[in-house]
Amino acid sequence: MTEEQKNQENSVRYPLFGFPKIIPYAKAHRKTILVMVLCGALVSMIDAVYPLFNRYALDHFIGGQTLDTILPFIFLYLIVLFIQVVTNFISTYFSGKVEMSVDRDLRNAAFNHLQELSFSYFNQNNVGYIHARVMSDTGKIGEMAAWRLMDLVWNGSYLIFMLIMMLSINVRLFFWLLVLVPIDFFITWVFQEKLVTLNRKIREINSRITGNFNEGITGARSIKTLVVEDRMDDDFRKDSEEMRRVSIRAGHYSATLIALVTLMGSTALAIVLWKGGSLTRSGAIQIGTLSVFMSYALSMIDPIQQIVVTLAHLIGIQVNIERFTRLMGQKSDVADTPEVIERYGDTFHPKRENWEPLFGDIEFRSVDFRYPDGDEYVLQNFDLKVPQGTNVAIVGETGAGKSTLVNLVCRFYEPTSGQVLIDGRDARERSQLWLHSNIGYVLQTPHLFSGTVRDNLRYGKPDATDEEIWSALQLVSADDVVKKMDKGLDSEVGEGGDMLSTGEKQLLSFARALLADPRILVLDEATSSIDLLTEHKIQKAIATVIKGRTSFVVAHRLSTIVGADVILAVKDGKIVERGTHQELMKQHGYYHELYTRQFADMAADMVAAQ
Repeated sequence: MTEEQKNQENSVRYPLFGFPKIIPYAKAHRKTILVMVLCGALVSMIDAVYPLFNRYALDHFIGGQTLDTILPFIFLYLIVLFIQVVTNFISTYFSGKVEMSVDRDLRNAAFNHLQELSFSYFNQNNVGYIHARVMSDTGKIGEMAAWRLMDLVWNGSYLIFMLIMMLSINVRLFFWLLVLVPIDFFITWVFQEKLVTLNRKIREINSRITGNFNEGITGARSIKTLVVEDRMDDDFRKDSEEMRRVSIRAGHYSATLIALVTLMGSTALAIVLWKGGSLTRSGAIQIGTLSVFMSYALSMIDPIQQIVVTLAHLIGIQVNIERFTRLMGQKSDVADTPEVIERYGDTFHPKRENWEPLFGDIEFRSVDFRYPDGDEYVLQNFDLKVPQGTNVAIVGETGAGKSTLVNLVCRFYEPTSGQVLIDGRDARERSQLWLHSNIGYVLQTPHLFSGTVRDNLRYGKPDATDEEIWSALQLVSADDVVKKMDKGLDSEVGEGGDMLSTGEKQLLSFARALLADPRILVLDEATSSIDLLTEHKIQKAIATVIKGRTSFVVAHRLSTIVGADVILAVKDGKIVERGTHQELMKQHGYYHELYTRQFADMAADMVAAQ
């Protein structure tokens, strides 16, 4: 997320209660929540009834000096106790079930939604920012849906039952206490806005800390080789200190709020002692009645305090809800229309029976394009026809924008205007999954998933046999890499493939792409991390593999693309030349300059090596 986006996010004022936004995620568990709430209310009612047992014991057994009803009294007390224990167990069990279930559903929804977002979202938001929403925010919301709701139900119903009991015992004392209840809640209302602001700030800092922590682990090798441990430590300490400072401020407001509520509760007890004592001396009420009323007045302190604490938590969780719903409301820059989804299905519910075969004819028709976060057009009124089986090479200096065409072909981005046609139809008329299922993509910086070699290769074809896997490995000269590993196809590759070299990871990712038998093959500088001998082997394999397939090769070493059907030379984000190798060399233009310069550099390196 950019600084401008963060400032905009922090400046937005949200309504206090965004809880209706998560109701759809709780609806699936409404029966469980209903049982949890009813049992919680029943427990609070039983807790409110207990002082009446004390009142009866004082007035009847002690005041009346008789034990004639002691056995029914004990029996009834044990029945109430048993009901309390059972309902307590049920409410606690179901609260835990609700928390875990809602948390799971929120995380699944967030993760699935992230799979549907386009590349631009991930370019503009760092890992820590996204991770905090999927893990931390959903956890807080799940906790709120269970335990915070349960706290509110129990304390709220307990307070209501006690007020009803006090009203039935003595109206005058009740109204004296009733004046203090709205004051407590008014104090909470005064403090709420500041707590929302501070909790929003805390969540923002937490995202930065998570991001720094993630970079400190994933970038450990770079940090050590660059000797920037002190700088990383300094950045982490600054964020941690800011987190401590803002959290203390939030704690200060919460503590002040709780202290004021406690003061109100103590005032209530003082009023009962003052007014109740006078009524007892005059004989208006019995000592047992005053005792139970004092018990209720004293008990009022805790539920009111807990309600305020729960409301403070709910105010804080409001920020988590805002962040989660903002993620879920994020629209993808690349999305299928409802008509396309109806016919072809979506990412998670594909209707493969309706998918047409893809042949590989590609056409750019009057395409204008600029990146969502960019100001300048990368392509303007661009036209290009790529018949099925054509090998297109894209060359240029580092950072020139060579991947733009590939991103449009793969529909990672949509044209700003114009059309990209696949087999004569606008790519937007068919589903993204249909297109992506027919593309084999080998990245310059390959990524392997945690697991075995076999598991990683089967991402290209889930039902691939070991024979098919070995065939793909042999085709790209990666079979020797796997044979050298202790367990062969069952060998672990580590997180992100860290147990392998970059070249080895690239060979395996190449085999994974070929295993899917794609109709369109994209090689994004796929041989840049491979030695010259292995590259020569792969070039022979590529010559075989690309036959009958449309292929796009983003090239670093120009010697590898001299046989391409079309070469596009990119400079400053624009395609400045196009043609075959021979045609471009005759023009003595930009491509000629790149080609001759690279061979001059290679010759100089060979002389220096001698």
